[in-house]
Amino acid sequence: MRFLAITLIVHAPDPVTGVLKSTSDRFREVVGNAVLAEELGFDGFGVGERHERPFISSSPPVVLSHLAALTSRIRLFTAVTTLSLLDPVRAYEDYATLDHLSGGRLELIIGKGNGTAQRELFHVTPEDQWDRNAEGYEVFRRLWRQDRVSAATRFRPELVDAEVWPRPLQQPVRVWHGSATSKESVDLAARHGDPLFSANVSHPIEPYAELIRYYRERWEHHGHDPARIAVGAGTAGHYTARTSQEAIRAYRPVFEGQLAFQRKLGLEPVFPTLEDFVERSSALVGSPQQIVEKVHRYHEQFGHTVLHLHADASGLTEAQHRDSLELFQSAVAPVLRREIPDPPFPWGPVQAGPVPVPVPAGDPVPADR
Repeated sequence: MRFLAITLIVHAPDPVTGVLKSTSDRFREVVGNAVLAEELGFDGFGVGERHERPFISSSPPVVLSHLAALTSRIRLFTAVTTLSLLDPVRAYEDYATLDHLSGGRLELIIGKGNGTAQRELFHVTPEDQWDRNAEGYEVFRRLWRQDRVSAATRFRPELVDAEVWPRPLQQPVRVWHGSATSKESVDLAARHGDPLFSANVSHPIEPYAELIRYYRERWEHHGHDPARIAVGAGTAGHYTARTSQEAIRAYRPVFEGQLAFQRKLGLEPVFPTLEDFVERSSALVGSPQQIVEKVHRYHEQFGHTVLHLHADASGLTEAQHRDSLELFQSAVAPVLRREIPDPPFPWGPVQAGPVPVPVPAGDPVPADR
C-alpha cells in the first residue's frame, strides 16, 4: 500500500484556537508539511484545486512547482485538477512543464470540482459541467500522447493539427479520476482504463463502496484486465496515538471545533459526535492497531491500494501533528505495506506506451476513446 498526504489549502481560523494565519504563513505551512511528508517517508503529496472561499488552492501548478524544487523523491499529486473549469490546452502546458521540473514525479487526480461560487466564476453550469469535464479530459489525454491534435470541441476553440509545447517527460502522465458519489467520473475512468480515487470523506462507507463496485463492473465491461485496477481512498481525519484514550482526548477539541464551523455554515453534521465520527466515518483516530484494523475493514470493501491522510494539522498543535504522522509511519504504514499490495504499476515515472491513432482533423472529440 502507498500513502499520500493531501491538502486543499483551507484558509480559515484554526478550529481550536480561532487564530487565522496570514495567507503567506498558510502557504509556508503547506510547504513545511510537504517537506515533512517526504522526510517521514510518505509516497506522495497532493494539492487540491478550489476557486472559492475558504480555499487558497487556486493555482496547484505553482504550488507544486515550488514543492518540486524543495523535494527530491516524493510524487506530486493534484487533488483534484478541476478540468470542467479549465482550458485543457492551458492545463496541459502547465502540467507538462511541471512534469519536467519535477523529474517525472507528477501524477494528476482530475474531477469536475464542486461549489456554486467557482462554477459562477468560470461560467460553468450544473447542466454542462460533466460534458466540460469529459471533453476537457479527452483533449488533455490526447495532447499528452500525440504530437499534433485535431478536435472539434464545444467548450473551447477547435484544434486543427495543433502542436502544444513542451512535449511531456512522462509518456504519458498517470491520471486518476477523483469521485465522491458521481457515476460520471467513474464511467470516464473505467472507459479509459484509468485509476480511481474515492473521496471517502463526508459519508459512511456505503455510498463509496457502491461506487467502487460500479467502477469495477464498468472496467470489465470495457474489456480491461481486472488485475490492473487501482483504487485510492481518502480519510476524513487522522490522529495516531499510543492508546485509543490518548487519541480521543487529543482529537476531541479538533472535532468539536470542526462541528461548530459546520453548524455556523448551516450544515447538518453527518456524524454528530466524536464517537460516531470515529466509528462510522473513514477517520483514522486511535492506536496503531485500531488504525490498521480500520484500514483493513475499508480495504475489504474498496480493494484500495493507495490511502491519503490530511497533510494539515487542522486544529492539532504542530507537535501533535508531527508526532501523529511519525507514529503512523513507524507503527502503521509498515504493517499495511506488508499486508496490502501496492498498485499494479511501478511507483515512479510513467514510461512510453503505444501511441494512439490520431483523429482526423475536424472530427469531434470521441466519447469512447
